[in-house]
Amino acid sequence: MHHRRGRGDAAASAAAASAAAVAAALLLAAALGSARAAAPRVPLDVFQHHHGGGGRHPARAPAAPDHTDAAPAAPAALADALARHAAPAPAPAAGQPTVLYQVGAREEDLPECKPWAVCSKVDLYEAPWVERQCRCPGRQACSGLLSAADGHTLTDRTRHLKLCEPIKKLPKCRFFRDVTWTLKSAPNNATEQVVNCHCPKGAVAYLIKRQPHSEAGAQGFIYSFACSPQSRLRCQRKEPCRLFTVRKRPELLDEVNTNTLCQCPHGHACPRHHTEPGVIPGSSYADEEPIRTFSGYCLSPALARAAAASGASASTSSGPSH
Repeated sequence: MHHRRGRGDAAASAAAASAAAVAAALLLAAALGSARAAAPRVPLDVFQHHHGGGGRHPARAPAAPDHTDAAPAAPAALADALARHAAPAPAPAAGQPTVLYQVGAREEDLPECKPWAVCSKVDLYEAPWVERQCRCPGRQACSGLLSAADGHTLTDRTRHLKLCEPIKKLPKCRFFRDVTWTLKSAPNNATEQVVNCHCPKGAVAYLIKRQPHSEAGAQGFIYSFACSPQSRLRCQRKEPCRLFTVRKRPELLDEVNTNTLCQCPHGHACPRHHTEPGVIPGSSYADEEPIRTFSGYCLSPALARAAAASGASASTSSGPSH
């Protein structure tokens, strides 16, 4: 009886996670429609939830082909946008990550952090780079460590979120109920991320609400995120296991959000990078900064070993193998 109850609880949790992902996708469909006409750009964290959703049947996920096909060429609009933003990021000192500033070009240009605001974001998807968000008040400094072992770091997929305050003082969020953090967009395309609680281990944050706000006479939005258990559902044939949303920044750095949709069958591997075999390019969006989506599909052990041996890094459309 206890086993039946455990299986029932797990199924209910998975159903709730799927329902939450669908609700987030529907909410963002309306959010992006109005945000495209507003001055502030949509944060990549929000953009992914619209086009990826996080459910088992995400919107705009391309179906996997039954044969190998060449990846389509980038649209002319995307190439034009890339050319317009051909300013390289400043060269970092030897052994140090590139440091960008959300506002201005130095520490003095940054606003002072509000309580529990994210002061830095460390991107670890590829070569590490840091985006400074705000200055900690007083003489306190935002942690410059790339690792999470400083007592001031929350992990969000392939990013480390640095806080001025010690994270041990944060309460633990309840699944689906508590707002773990909010993202406020500003007219200058800066964002302010304020943390309320930390997600349980192994959980992911998903969008639950969007609220309009005005700042300096311009319309913006406040996006609220809650915690959901990571999906443990098995991937079906021709179903993507992971979604990637890639924004090409003006500094010629890739800002990438990943979203795991389902678990591959035993012995199969889900691509972890959008340039790995088994990844199919999706839609392209060339607004202020070009954004492209990618879908990754499960690879059989043989294909995974062959890919690792060849060292292939170009995007391909190998498709699923189960």
